[in-house]
Amino acid sequence: MTEYREEDFLNLSGIQHFAFCRRQWALIHIEQQWAENLRTVEGNIMHERAHDGDLTEKRGDVLITRALPVFSRSLGVNGICDVVEFHQTPNGVRLTGWDGRYQPVPVEYKKGKPKEHQADELQICAQAMCLEDMLLCEIPFGYLYYGEPRRRTKVDFTPELRETVRKMAAEMHQHYARGYTPKSKPGKHCKACSLADLCLPKLCQNRSAKEYINRHLTEGEI
Repeated sequence: MTEYREEDFLNLSGIQHFAFCRRQWALIHIEQQWAENLRTVEGNIMHERAHDGDLTEKRGDVLITRALPVFSRSLGVNGICDVVEFHQTPNGVRLTGWDGRYQPVPVEYKKGKPKEHQADELQICAQAMCLEDMLLCEIPFGYLYYGEPRRRTKVDFTPELRETVRKMAAEMHQHYARGYTPKSKPGKHCKACSLADLCLPKLCQNRSAKEYINRHLTEGEI
């Protein structure tokens, strides 16, 4: 099994971008381009609220940890979990500074409502896989909390979901190593993308957005 060096780690949140649109992921993580829209601003506010307060608190038999840094050498990613709940159980793992054993359960906060695609499920599954690598345990499920219905959606970390995460992580590393930005594939998802004006999906299907912009700057057209 491949193990990545720390300096080669990619951003964990990129798996969600990659699942939504490979070109969007490349624009953000390879070409270092970003743009805010209403959805991203509202999503950032929700994440800031999730991270408010002390990093760890205890409610009964549950430890609640916010903004927990995680990583996986097998996936080659690192990032931050919004919330990880540690439920006390005899079959759990030991945590430094706390008595007893605990079962980790990641909880990711999202604006809006559950989506038709699996991007959110893949992101939280990747978080669980990072926790498993770090704590040497098994995590069967986690939760996505959506702001619009204001309730949790349970996500089972099936073998199929885990394999998709592994394949996407490997493909992300391949693209990143090559500096490759995939061609655009225009669709209805483009309307919700904060990078639509940078991506130029109808104009840039044969080149990167950076190449397009640089060419026109050189020609004095923009």
